[in-house]
Amino acid sequence: MLTKQIKKLSEKYFDEMKALRHSFHMHPELAFEEFETSKIVAKELKALGIEVKEHIAKTGVVGLIRGKHPGKTVLLRADMDALPIEEEAEVSYKSNIPGRMHACGHDGHTAGLLGVAMILNDLREQIHGNVKLVFQPAEEDDGGAKPMIEEGILENPKVDAAFACHLWGSIKSGDIHVKYGPMMAAPDKFAFKVIGKGGHAAMPHACVDPVMIAVQAINNMQSIVSRRMNPVEPAVVSFCTIHGGKGHNVIPNEVEVGGTIRTFDNDIRKWIPQAMEETLKGITVSQGATYAFELIEHFPPLINDTKMTDLVKTATEKIVGKNHVHEDQVPNMGGEDFSFFAQAVPSAFFFVGIAEDENNWVFHHHPKFQWDDKNLLVSSQALAQVAIDFLNQNN
Repeated sequence: MLTKQIKKLSEKYFDEMKALRHSFHMHPELAFEEFETSKIVAKELKALGIEVKEHIAKTGVVGLIRGKHPGKTVLLRADMDALPIEEEAEVSYKSNIPGRMHACGHDGHTAGLLGVAMILNDLREQIHGNVKLVFQPAEEDDGGAKPMIEEGILENPKVDAAFACHLWGSIKSGDIHVKYGPMMAAPDKFAFKVIGKGGHAAMPHACVDPVMIAVQAINNMQSIVSRRMNPVEPAVVSFCTIHGGKGHNVIPNEVEVGGTIRTFDNDIRKWIPQAMEETLKGITVSQGATYAFELIEHFPPLINDTKMTDLVKTATEKIVGKNHVHEDQVPNMGGEDFSFFAQAVPSAFFFVGIAEDENNWVFHHHPKFQWDDKNLLVSSQALAQVAIDFLNQNN
């Protein structure tokens, strides 16, 4: 339905999408600092005659396209934030901001959704219902989805379904991957401190060495997933930072450790940090040390709705063909705060490939991360088709 028009319009607006993507890429902004990005987004939407609300969750923007005919409301979302990485990719539109770059494709998500706005705005006479275009801050760390929802973006008009896509570096360009059920993990954070008794490294017997205790704790915690959990239940505990001491001959008083826990099941999500703290407590108490343990729950797991995933699969097959839409069997351990939308309304998230071939992956969060602008065509066409199919099939 309307596939030919969608493709034709995306090609018509491709140069505009490309220019917007390059502009966003050259001027990357971090979480909740997307001030210029959101200004450009709002300006582009207003130029199309689309209703706009700004400053939602500080820098978020929502556009509303009202179709000619009455019907349901679908939400399409793009994230806008960049990362604190020094860009090394040699591209003509390289980041102008030292220490910041779009290393995950959010510049493409934002430009692509603006392209969707252009496409669907031209087709509003044939749309049954409404399209909410959500430009969200802070996906990478703090999470902008939840505060935007708390500020009421799922109401007035009430949202019936939500969709989003992510440009993905391990998938071949021109391919789309969908996943039924659990798709991405809950990316919780943890930090703990081992508090011992420092002193001279030549006299460890007079100290309580927090370095050795922290090492023991890390090693024992690794067995929580490998030996205390059912091996068919996916979970990851990674220790990513460890800090303690400054001198080669000084046993420090404290050692701090940080990392992430990735899970899909809510019971396991609660149990793993409890098991970690019990392990830490046992080791520290047995060796005369004390501890502090902190868990920061981040995003919930992203669980795709079956019917909405069916719709995405059928809709995207119209864009790239059945042979280029693949169903993933294994979930991804990365995190994604679109999960808050998926908790609130029937939703589906999908991946759009950007790798030139299967043997040359594009690595996210890497200083040389780069991808071809042509992928904006697939992402914009796919989201536009998904929106049209949801609204007009549910008329």
